[in-house]
Amino acid sequence: MKKPELLAPAGNLEKLKTAINFGADAVYLGGSKLNLRAFADNFTDDELKEALEYAHERGKRVFVTINVFPHNEDLIGLEEYLKKLYELKVDAILVSDPGIIMTARETVPDLELHLSTQANNVNWKSAQFWHKQGVKRIVLARELSLTEIKKIRNKLPEDCEIEAFVHGSMCMSYSGRCVISNYMTGRDSNRGQCAQPCRYKYYLMEEKRPNEYFPILEDERGTYILNSKDLCMIEYIPELVEAGINSFKIEGRMKSPYYVASIVKAYRQAIDAYFENPKEYKFQKKWMDDLTKASHRVYYTGFYFGDANKQAQESSNYIREYDIVGIVRDYDKSTGVATVEQRNRVFEGDTVEIFRSEGDSFEICLNDMKNSKGQKIEVAPSAQMIFTVTTSVELKKDDMLIKKRD
Repeated sequence: MKKPELLAPAGNLEKLKTAINFGADAVYLGGSKLNLRAFADNFTDDELKEALEYAHERGKRVFVTINVFPHNEDLIGLEEYLKKLYELKVDAILVSDPGIIMTARETVPDLELHLSTQANNVNWKSAQFWHKQGVKRIVLARELSLTEIKKIRNKLPEDCEIEAFVHGSMCMSYSGRCVISNYMTGRDSNRGQCAQPCRYKYYLMEEKRPNEYFPILEDERGTYILNSKDLCMIEYIPELVEAGINSFKIEGRMKSPYYVASIVKAYRQAIDAYFENPKEYKFQKKWMDDLTKASHRVYYTGFYFGDANKQAQESSNYIREYDIVGIVRDYDKSTGVATVEQRNRVFEGDTVEIFRSEGDSFEICLNDMKNSKGQKIEVAPSAQMIFTVTTSVELKKDDMLIKKRD
């Protein structure tokens, strides 16, 4: 068995570096045009160049999303953009529209193509079709079971890879092909501007009683009839591997660096543990502990085991019990002083957990807190302010300080 690629989201340069540092084999990101996360930070051309250098120096790959469904005006400048990505040595582009695929094959025939999940590939015949159009990898629709994935794998040639989401937010519509946002807000989800109306709270109005709104009650707060739980397959690594999936994909380009770090680390450890000794492999509770500390909705296994009717969730709220409060930027061994960049308010004397790319987490107490001028402070209240603390436990650059909410 070939070890699957662990593919992580990179909403900006910091998240890309975090994903790679915490164990991702590859990252996917949005460039300056035509990607389905218009409200993510995305990458300028200069940032993309830096990202590619950072990844390639470490033997990692970078995939750029060009997965919108373009209108005529969106096609202006497409050829130039594709040429620029090729010249920058992007490893592959994610595409969903036949027009963009055709343009890519004509303009940059050597650039690897991955079919986005937006193309809704749910059967082996469609996968064969796309492969014949020059697509190297099929990103499967999220509405497939493991049984269906196995059949698709068996029907495809070996050089055609398959990629599947294993963790993250789920859409109430077929792999994101939704028009509700466009209808209600004028923001087209198929062009990267989804307003997520599936997370709204809805009421029922009877035809002959206008302006009388009746809540669809499941509890005292109402219900969210289109809302979905988050996907989590950390407990089923053997099943995913045996299904022949080449790339395990994590959703979350809009999520925080801590989310990226915790999810990537957990799946990295689980995949590596399985391939060290498949016959003796056992799921470890600490992996799920890390996943539940990151902001998330209730976890479920999606469509993988045929229980899609259990995917709905009664609340749009996130479960968020921990906050990232800082990132270590430097540590002086001679003095025990750590320099930290603040991410959330934190106080002198707080106990925080140190989360790093390797090894288990551990706790320290924040003592002798000072600002960048060396003045004693009791709290670090300002976003991204630099402060120092003293600790006898050696910290490392890029260690994350996380704290359980009161």
